[in-house]
Amino acid sequence: MSSTLTATTSSTFLPISPAREIPVTFTASLKSWWSAGEKQGAAAEERLLRRLPFFVPEKMPASAVGDSPVIARSERVQIAVIARSERVQLAAPNHYLNSLSIKSTNPSPNAPPPAVLLHGYGAGLGFFFRNFPALATWAGNRGTDVYALDWLGMGRSARVPFRIKARRDDVPGRVREAESFFVDSLEEWRTKMGLEKMTLVGHSLGAYFSVAYALRYPTRVHKLILLSPAGVPHSPHNLSMPSRELTDTGESGVTASARAERASASGIQRIRDEQRAIKKEESRSRRLLTYLWEEGWSPFQVVRSTLFWGPMLVGKYSSRRFSGLTDDETRDMHDYILNITLAKGSGEYCMSHILAPYAHAHMPLVDRIHALKIPITFVYGEHDWMDPVGGLQSLEKLRHAGNLHGRMAAVPNAGHHVYLDNTTAVNDLLIEELNLADHQQ
Repeated sequence: MSSTLTATTSSTFLPISPAREIPVTFTASLKSWWSAGEKQGAAAEERLLRRLPFFVPEKMPASAVGDSPVIARSERVQIAVIARSERVQLAAPNHYLNSLSIKSTNPSPNAPPPAVLLHGYGAGLGFFFRNFPALATWAGNRGTDVYALDWLGMGRSARVPFRIKARRDDVPGRVREAESFFVDSLEEWRTKMGLEKMTLVGHSLGAYFSVAYALRYPTRVHKLILLSPAGVPHSPHNLSMPSRELTDTGESGVTASARAERASASGIQRIRDEQRAIKKEESRSRRLLTYLWEEGWSPFQVVRSTLFWGPMLVGKYSSRRFSGLTDDETRDMHDYILNITLAKGSGEYCMSHILAPYAHAHMPLVDRIHALKIPITFVYGEHDWMDPVGGLQSLEKLRHAGNLHGRMAAVPNAGHHVYLDNTTAVNDLLIEELNLADHQQ
C-alpha cells in the first residue's frame, strides 16, 4: 500500500486567497468571469499543489528554501523530496510548457527512469494532485524523480495557434501534424530536462499522445501506463461515449481501499454491458452533446461563448463530476478548471483531426501499437465510458508481435477519471507498475 507523506518545511508560504465559492447565481458567475485570467489560474493551480507537504512555491527564493527544505516521512524511513513548478521555455518564441517536478534530494546511481504524468483533453497537471504524494514516496525511496506537465496549448502551458496545413481528405497527414504539435514539444521538453528515458503515465488523450510519442521516439520510453486511453479501438461496435464526460457524476470511491485487479474477460464484459445500456438510453440532450463533439465544437469553446454564464456552466460540471472529493477540493478544482477553460483556445482544436465520432481515432492505436517493444499497461475504470475492448485487442497484437509485457487492469469504484475516482487503488497500482518495470526489460 502507498504511504501518506507528512512533511516539515523551513519556511512559511506567502498567503494565498481561498477560491471563490462555486457560483449558483448570475451575479456570482459574473464576478468569477471578471476575475478569471492567468494570475488567477496560477493561484488556482498553486492551491491544489500546496496540499503537497513537499511543495515549494515557484516565487519562493532558493535562499529561503535551504539545502534540505522538505523532509517527507513514510511509514519506515525519512525521505527528502522537493516539488517545484516552472515554465520550461521551448525553442519557438512564446512556446513553453508548464511543469511540476518532484525530485529526490538523495538521487540514487541505480535509480529507475523518472515517471512523467500527462493529463487528458482540456485538463492540466493539477488533476493529479491526489496522486503526487504516493509517487513522491516512490521517488524518494528509489532516488529518482517524478514530473507532470501541461501539454502545449492546454492547462497553463503556452496557448499558441494550432493550425493544420494538410488537406481535409489527407487523414494521415492531418493526424501526423496534430500529433506532432504535442509529441514534438514533449521531446523538446525531455531534451531540455536532460532525461535519457521516461516512464509515461498518460490519461485519456494524454495516453493516446504517450503512445504516439513512444512510436516516434521509442528509445526514450521505458514503459507506458495508459489510464483510460482514448483512440485505441476501431469504430465498429465501439461503445465509447465522450459526451458522458459532461454528464457522468463522480464516483464515491475516492478513499476506497478496493484494489485494482488484473482485468478478466468477464470484468471487461461487465464494463461493456453497462456502456451498452447507457448508450441505448442516450437522451436527446446527450445526443446533442455528442453531435457538437463530432462537429468539432469543444466544450471549452461553448463555455467561452456564453461569457458571464460560463462559470455557472463549469460549476455544474465540476460539482457533479468531482462530487466524490471533499468540498474544499471540489471548490479548488472548480476554480482551476474554470481558469484553464476560459484561457485562449489552442490545443483543444486537435480533436477533430485525431478522433472521429464517439472517440475512435482516425488512425486507431490498436493498428499501430504492435510496433512497440516496451512494457505497456492498460487501466480502465469499472464505470468507464472509454471502451476497454481496444485494450484487449492491443494486448493480443502485442503478444503476436512477441511483446509479452502487456497487462490490463480494472479499477473498482471508478469512472473515466480513475486516478481521482479511486485514488488509493490507482496509487497502489502505479507504484506496483513502476517497480515492476525494473523486471520487464
